[in-house]
Amino acid sequence: MNTSRRKKNIIFITILSVLGLLGAMVLQVTWIFNSYELIRNDIQKESYATIEKALEEEGNIRFGRTPKGTEILSGPTNDTIPPMAYFYQRLTEMGYPMSLHNLDSITSELLFKNELGDQYYIYIMNPRTGKIFHEIGTRKAPSFMAVKPKYFPIRSDYTQVVQLVLTNPYQTFLKRMGLLLAGTFIIMLLVIVCIGHQVRFISRFEKIFQIREDFSYAMIHDMKTPLTTIIMALKFLRSGKLDDKPEMKDRYFSIAETESDHLLTLTNKVLTISKLENHKLEMNKTTVDLVPMLDKLTEKFKTKSQKPVEFTLDFQSKSAYADSEYLEEVISNLIDNSIKYSKDSVQINITAEESDRYTALKIRDNGLGIAEKDIHLIFQKFERTSAVKRNRRNGVSGFGLGLSFVDQVVKAHHGKTFVTSIEGEFTEFIIYLPLTDSEE
Repeated sequence: MNTSRRKKNIIFITILSVLGLLGAMVLQVTWIFNSYELIRNDIQKESYATIEKALEEEGNIRFGRTPKGTEILSGPTNDTIPPMAYFYQRLTEMGYPMSLHNLDSITSELLFKNELGDQYYIYIMNPRTGKIFHEIGTRKAPSFMAVKPKYFPIRSDYTQVVQLVLTNPYQTFLKRMGLLLAGTFIIMLLVIVCIGHQVRFISRFEKIFQIREDFSYAMIHDMKTPLTTIIMALKFLRSGKLDDKPEMKDRYFSIAETESDHLLTLTNKVLTISKLENHKLEMNKTTVDLVPMLDKLTEKFKTKSQKPVEFTLDFQSKSAYADSEYLEEVISNLIDNSIKYSKDSVQINITAEESDRYTALKIRDNGLGIAEKDIHLIFQKFERTSAVKRNRRNGVSGFGLGLSFVDQVVKAHHGKTFVTSIEGEFTEFIIYLPLTDSEE
């Protein structure tokens, strides 16, 4: 799958994920709204039943004051005029007016009992004219959640009605919708987290694909030159044209051998990193003499480098506890990096020091340095191949394995690697290796 098509697929999947999230949110909001409306209707019915019950009890209190044997006759009723309307009207006409205090007290008690809150108004009004005759209850302005059940008439001609208004029943809604809201919040949070992880996974997947492509490009490009050189050298040697020129023949053999060794070293490096990452490679640690190792490496790089290289060695400690083969490869990688990323003339200072617990190896150069924003990336495998264009511009080839190899090998020794650098001035790598296995 090409890069353009893959990117389109990733964008398509991301859009579907976002649309799925939005769809889930819309459904959830719709569900909450419908649940809110149902609960609101229930509260309205309960509020109406509450004021009806309060009026009945208040009316019974008044009726208890009438002479014994008093009868109150009802009148014609229908869906809008309940029988109790005549009862309240007759009591008032008989000289037993409604006690607002009693109505307020009874209503408050019933609301508390039915868990409908304690913030309310009771209006006694004329619904035709809007005139309010009496107003009792808590003195708080109604909120957007206010619940207003239908009127309850206390006169048969509807010139006086009673209405109960729950001004701010948010606690009632929270109690009845609490589990629903909590469940919704948890579900939405999980959905958002899952979508976030999916987007991160897709981004990481895309980055892996990009790194793989960059690595393939760098590998093909950088292996082409030594392979071409080896093939050309072998063709010349096989042609017999160099049989009478032993010095030239030896030179071509040397070129083919050097390039083959370079490819083999790279292959071994990839395999070593793979084994280290899977914890399948063991270090054969011994006390390593640093002097001959560093002398050998400095001579090697002085000979093969196309730039003038000057080494300064300072052996405050002449040994380290490490795997000799891998330690040599680590130092070789750091020296090679110093030469690659340098100016026309290279100065490399190598210092070996010892503390109570560690041997510290410092490799410092006067090269191009590393940008501060890139320092935390340099030990990542294939990091350099993910910036192929930049590398080609700087004329540096490679797969970005060197510093990853260094970091992995030092960690396998239970050591630590640090780097300090100022762009355009210097870079210094410091490797700390434990003196013994007990330090691990």
